[in-house]
Amino acid sequence: MTNQSTRKNIGWRGPRLLAERALPQDGEKREGRGARRRRARSVTVNLAESPLGWLHARGHLSDRQFDAGEKLRADWERANLAPSVTMRWDGAPVAGSKRAMPRIMNETEAQIAAKQRFDKAICHLGNDLSDIAWRTICGGERTPVAERKLGWPARSGKLVLKIALDRLAEYYRLPG
Repeated sequence: MTNQSTRKNIGWRGPRLLAERALPQDGEKREGRGARRRRARSVTVNLAESPLGWLHARGHLSDRQFDAGEKLRADWERANLAPSVTMRWDGAPVAGSKRAMPRIMNETEAQIAAKQRFDKAICHLGNDLSDIAWRTICGGERTPVAERKLGWPARSGKLVLKIALDRLAEYYRLPG
């Protein structure tokens, strides 16, 4: 399998084999005697996936933590706190149309209630945890980006986010 020259080339140090031969650089393909030709690479990305969804899908967050984050995000969206255009694009109701069920609250009342829930949840988190929670859950920033913007050490954001999500789960009284 491996010979002495391979061991010398890859820096053999003990019983663990790290690589058998050099691989071409990322995005390049070797052909023939050292010739290089660019090859196209493509990556499929789910643009609808939130940073919270990404962490949950890879097992970094429990279902309870994910649900708590989604509740906060839903309140944030329902309260219409995100930047928006100045015109409403909702269709006007058609005269004579029948609705199956009357609305309990109109849109303004629902928006005010969601804003109150959001504010109480953020207040429950406190100043220390609300920054990372808002940036990741509502702002859609990945944890490394949020860490840099907050001036935190690398890899600390996920830990603090998990603490914030646990506190949110307590606030929303999610079973755990």
